[in-house]
Amino acid sequence: MFQIRPSSQMQAARLAPRAGRVGFGWVAGLFFAVVLISGARAQQPRSQAPGDVPALSADLLTHVQQVAQAGARGGLPAQARVEVQVGALDPRLKLAPCAVVQPYLPPGLQMWGRTRIGLRCVQGPVRWNVTLPVTVKVFAKALVAADTLAAGTTLTQALLSTAEIDIAAASGAVFTDAAGLNGRTLNRPLGAGEAVRSDSLKARQWFAAGDTVMVRATGPGYSVSREGQAMAVGLEGQNVKVRFESGRIVTGRVVGDRQVEVL
Repeated sequence: MFQIRPSSQMQAARLAPRAGRVGFGWVAGLFFAVVLISGARAQQPRSQAPGDVPALSADLLTHVQQVAQAGARGGLPAQARVEVQVGALDPRLKLAPCAVVQPYLPPGLQMWGRTRIGLRCVQGPVRWNVTLPVTVKVFAKALVAADTLAAGTTLTQALLSTAEIDIAAASGAVFTDAAGLNGRTLNRPLGAGEAVRSDSLKARQWFAAGDTVMVRATGPGYSVSREGQAMAVGLEGQNVKVRFESGRIVTGRVVGDRQVEVL
């Protein structure tokens, strides 16, 4: 039979309570750490919903719509109806507080369909400049297909009707004069009620290479016309080079019968 020496019993008795205290302290520390982390997370600001627009007030959104509408109305008929849908800024953006935010039209961007409005901070500790997505819808009367039309169809007034549509929903100019579309040929099919647009028609040839054409150049306060010789076939809406008698060559867009416009 083996006996435990008194010194060993005393050492074991001293170690056992200490081990118990160390284990309890570790568990208690872990518990309080979890509580503190959970509390810190609860106090963090909630992330914005995907559809929210951070840092934009109702007044600023109204101002954005007004700027976009003003930009879209240039050259539109008075009866056209413009609607602006304001999108959301990228939620990852971190914008400093700003007392005055100014919407503006970015240069080179047309207020038509899906586009963007500029926003810049003009009064704040940090000057920032971002763009905000917007969708501009322009409702106006235009010619549409009265029924489904196949590619290659030769248009007549009987095949067309007039409807109010969003003319900014797709590229290509729309038409309002049915007589002007008589005899034109579709280069793609159209669904019933779909607008007849310039890019859905086969291009017309307005002149041949070598023909004499009239070149018109316009600008602020001036308009100049001059005859020249076409260096290629003139297809409607396409660019063509024209040589003048002096030997100078210019490039312009074919806009009509023997008519070229220099932008």
